[in-house]
Amino acid sequence: MAKAKGKGGKNRRRGKNDNYNQKRELIFKDEQQEYAQITKMLGNGRVEASCFDGIKRMAHIRGKLRKKVWMAQGDIILCSLRDFQDDQCDVVHKYNSDEARALKSAGELPESAKINETDTFGHDDEDEVNFEFGADDSSDDNEELDIDDI
Repeated sequence: MAKAKGKGGKNRRRGKNDNYNQKRELIFKDEQQEYAQITKMLGNGRVEASCFDGIKRMAHIRGKLRKKVWMAQGDIILCSLRDFQDDQCDVVHKYNSDEARALKSAGELPESAKINETDTFGHDDEDEVNFEFGADDSSDDNEELDIDDI
């Protein structure tokens, strides 16, 4: 029988997320960078981000953040703009909710920015679907419907 060489599997290499509640230094944007909010997760390391300069861009999650920093719809991120492609950018940093509130109070984010709301980008003009049973039947009395009537 072969001797085991390793010290565990993938979960051992992944380690524990011990630095979750530690205070980080707040990172402000430089030139060629912009704050954005994730509107849609596209997959393959890409997200659709609504930048606070008014442009909706496709953002690419760079390799340092992939599979290490989990992102979701509604998160505030820092994007590095591309000078050769205005409709695409790269995700440089993800802010947690406390950092995003600090950015908003510092005046870096606009007052219209919604923090900790995942349903901020749902379609408001969607027609609600109403399933009315027997909509073509205009009788008001409560009759038991037979299976043959359907």
